[in-house]
Amino acid sequence: MQIHCADNPATFLDTEQPLSEAMTSIGFDPYFPSTYKRKVVVRNAGYGAGGGIGSRSAYSSHSAPIASYPSSRKGYPAYSRGSSIYSSVLSAPVSAAATDLHLEQAVQVSSEFKTLRTQEKAELQGLNDRFASFIERVHELEQQNKLLETELLLLRQRQTEPSNLRAQYEHEIRQLHAAVEEARHEKQAAQDRRDGMEDVLSNLQKCFEDEVLCRAEADGRLIDARKGADDATLSQAELEKRVDTLLDELTFLKRLCESEIAELQSQIQYSTEVSVEMEVVKPDLSAALRDIRVQYEKLAQHNLQSAEEWFCNKMNVMTVGTARNTESVKNAKDESGEYRRLLKARMLEIDACRGMNQALENQLQEVEEKQSAEISALQDAISQLEDELRANKNDMARYLKDYQDLLNVKMALDIEIAAYSSLKEKRTV
Repeated sequence: MQIHCADNPATFLDTEQPLSEAMTSIGFDPYFPSTYKRKVVVRNAGYGAGGGIGSRSAYSSHSAPIASYPSSRKGYPAYSRGSSIYSSVLSAPVSAAATDLHLEQAVQVSSEFKTLRTQEKAELQGLNDRFASFIERVHELEQQNKLLETELLLLRQRQTEPSNLRAQYEHEIRQLHAAVEEARHEKQAAQDRRDGMEDVLSNLQKCFEDEVLCRAEADGRLIDARKGADDATLSQAELEKRVDTLLDELTFLKRLCESEIAELQSQIQYSTEVSVEMEVVKPDLSAALRDIRVQYEKLAQHNLQSAEEWFCNKMNVMTVGTARNTESVKNAKDESGEYRRLLKARMLEIDACRGMNQALENQLQEVEEKQSAEISALQDAISQLEDELRANKNDMARYLKDYQDLLNVKMALDIEIAAYSSLKEKRTV
């Protein structure tokens, strides 16, 4: 935008930002710069020192800053029209016949000049009021500019902190990497311990399986021993039964022999009492009976002795077998008890190993969860710091843009104030 002064057309002020944007940004009606300018010639109401009418010219555009005062654009053409009438009156040929007409025209022009002067005073008062409002606005903008400069200084001071923040961030990252590495080593150590415990557990399981097989074998031997003991018991019972039968048979034979002997004795006594003749005739009968009795006694004694010997032999054999079987059963019971104690001890060791393995797995899981939570929290903190840094950069850019806009507005206002000051000085001259 260029503003030319009438006294020195070569004098102008330049700015890169359009004045309409500056006026819009501070709350005034915008104006749009025109591509052409028109020259407005304003003539003063009074005469100059040489008796002529003073005039001044200024370059004005269709989009003047004073958009709320349309009378300023409407008054000047009327003023120019009065000036042209007055100049036509002066340029007319002087004649005695037209003097009255000239005086009337002069009075008319004078009244028009008074009206225009009044309008100019009102417009000048409005311009002064608007200029005062501009000055107040400039003061407000200067205060805002100071506040923005203070904020900018604070932001610049805060902007120097990212180097320290980056160092802290890198230090925390290094600490986290060290913690992760330590956790990885701990995890590896726990994994090694777990592998060792698994090896121990596999060995214990193998031992347990061997002990189970030994127990099964011992149970088989125990069952065989019990079966042998049962067979021995049955044999002993059968032998005892046979001994009882033989004893009963021996008792029966004894009774039979005694009854026969008693019968023979009674017969012998009866025969001796009945007939003496019989004794004379048969002198050898008593001897024969004695021989028979002796033979029967010898036979009974021999049978009794044989039965007793056989019974004693069988009892000795059964006693030895029973003692042997009892000792085998006792050994089997002792061995089974020992196996039970070993199995119980192995089961307790297996349970302890399982508990230790479960505790190690729980500890490893807790460490992994803790490390994952810490890594997630640190990643969230890093993301938050990056977001804050990005937000601070955006705020800095926005503040710089606002500061640049305010500088442009201030420059535009300074240009407009200079233009109004120049116009005011020219009007007062």
